[in-house]
Amino acid sequence: MSATLRESVPGTVSSAVREPTAVLAADYFRSYSVVGLLAVVGVLFVAVAFGAGRLLRPVVPTPEKLLTYECGVDPVGEGWAHTQVRYYVYAFLYVIFAVDSIFLFPWATVFAAPGYGATTLVEMFIFLGFLTVGLLYAYKKGVLAWT
Repeated sequence: MSATLRESVPGTVSSAVREPTAVLAADYFRSYSVVGLLAVVGVLFVAVAFGAGRLLRPVVPTPEKLLTYECGVDPVGEGWAHTQVRYYVYAFLYVIFAVDSIFLFPWATVFAAPGYGATTLVEMFIFLGFLTVGLLYAYKKGVLAWT
């Protein structure tokens, strides 16, 4: 069948119908090629900057420069230092509540959408209940007491 006959026969797919799909696929891959090109340019930029820094910097190693340096304090004694566990606990609690606040913003936008109010409200109270139980457990164990 010729192309003109195929287009005129009802129930057949014409080439005009197939072209937008091909154009959309080309646009799709063109978008990814732009992202890939930007990634390559970014990697090259960093590589050139590090290479230029390595070529241009003066290299004069001295014993003082090869010493371990930490916040202006000369290294004395062992490298091991005991750190209080409470710092990690507070950092962990901060991460938990940061995740909680990140979860609240999308919830608020969905809660405002029509038809999702009651469901999202129940889900949020369940989530906040889990957080409250965890916080009460930490409080009962004495984790939150600064000693």
